[in-house]
Amino acid sequence: MISDLLQSIRFKVSLFVLVLIVSTTLVFYLITIQITKSHIQTEVLKRAESLCNGIGSTAGYSFVSGDILGLDNMVYRIKAANKDVEYIAIVDPDMMTIVHSDVNKGGQRMSQAAGKVLREEQNGSVVREVFSSSDKIFELSSPIIFMKKNFGSVIIGINKSVLINTQRTVQKRIMMVFVVILFTGILGSVILSSFLTRPIKELSSGVEELKKGDRGNPLRVYSRDELGRLTESFNEMTALIAVQRNKIAQYAQDLEEAYISTIRVLSAAIDARDPYTLGHSTRVSQLSSLIGREMGLTRKELEELEMACLFHDVGKIKTPDAILRKQECLNASEKMEMMRHTEYGAEILHKAPSLHRFILPVRHHHEWFNGQGYPDGLRGDRIPLFAAIISVADSFDAMTTDRPYRKALSEEEAKRELLSFSGRQFNPDLIDAFIKVFEDQSSRILRHQ
Repeated sequence: MISDLLQSIRFKVSLFVLVLIVSTTLVFYLITIQITKSHIQTEVLKRAESLCNGIGSTAGYSFVSGDILGLDNMVYRIKAANKDVEYIAIVDPDMMTIVHSDVNKGGQRMSQAAGKVLREEQNGSVVREVFSSSDKIFELSSPIIFMKKNFGSVIIGINKSVLINTQRTVQKRIMMVFVVILFTGILGSVILSSFLTRPIKELSSGVEELKKGDRGNPLRVYSRDELGRLTESFNEMTALIAVQRNKIAQYAQDLEEAYISTIRVLSAAIDARDPYTLGHSTRVSQLSSLIGREMGLTRKELEELEMACLFHDVGKIKTPDAILRKQECLNASEKMEMMRHTEYGAEILHKAPSLHRFILPVRHHHEWFNGQGYPDGLRGDRIPLFAAIISVADSFDAMTTDRPYRKALSEEEAKRELLSFSGRQFNPDLIDAFIKVFEDQSSRILRHQ
């Protein structure tokens, strides 16, 4: 969820910066192109005007001296030196061509081509945009005034295609510059978005680690702005939570130890009602833990199994002393009442939600593997594992304990008895585990005297 939010923020920041850069770059590009185009055209026309004025000044002397040949030579040289000049003509006031860069047009009347006047100066100079058979041309016309006498005009045609090619070359260079600027801006937007989202990403990872309980080192503060102060506050909060968590863990451990101690005291009190069962629940718990370990139970499962064993006879609290401590064998009705201790135990545990996980082992630890046990006649794997383990340990301890109506069996005799009921009363796998525990002398349970 947080990673999706970060991606969304990064995308929005990058998109915003990108749109801003692209639009700004495009506007500046268009403005630059327009300015460049206007500047190039102005410079070209200024140069053409300068040529016109230069030719006009020289032409006045040539007309007075009659040096038309020198004037023709000058026009030829200027035309050859300027590739963008389409033609140069010197005409008299009646527009008769005196000198032309194209010798074939000498002595002809120069007709004025249709075009648009771009600029008209006070001295009579005119700049027009005309159309030839091949291309557009800027045509500049400047009067030849010498000694206050009008000798005609100088006309220069500038091929606009040369200007356009120059503009295109300049535009390409400008475009390359702006493309570099654009890509630099895009890269900058990515870096900027990463810089902006980095503190948020750090905070999100810290929150995830805090949720899992893995928060260790404080978060890195990347800046001293609002996000930086938020990160510092998060570090302070994390440190406070860690302290409180340690205190709570200690309280929980103390509470659990008190809880276990209470269970042991309660179990001992139940066993103490009958001198023949004194310490019974503790011994059942020890043997069950050995069997459970042999079956591969985890540490947590072994702890729960131990607690279930201490509770397995809690229902005998409701069994009358006349039945519980009777020296003779119980009659049928007394046996039925004694058998109900499993149901009583389940009812007692049901009143405390924290003890609900022990209800099934307590209720079913007298079920038989063949379904002939009580109280529900469960069979096979339908019998909860903890209940089936307690059944083996409970039977072994009962057989090896003196009772008013019989003497205790030896451990070997009790073992043979358990083997004889394997597959009937007891789960065969658990009997196999019990035999391994029994034969391992290092883990033998010390029998009470």
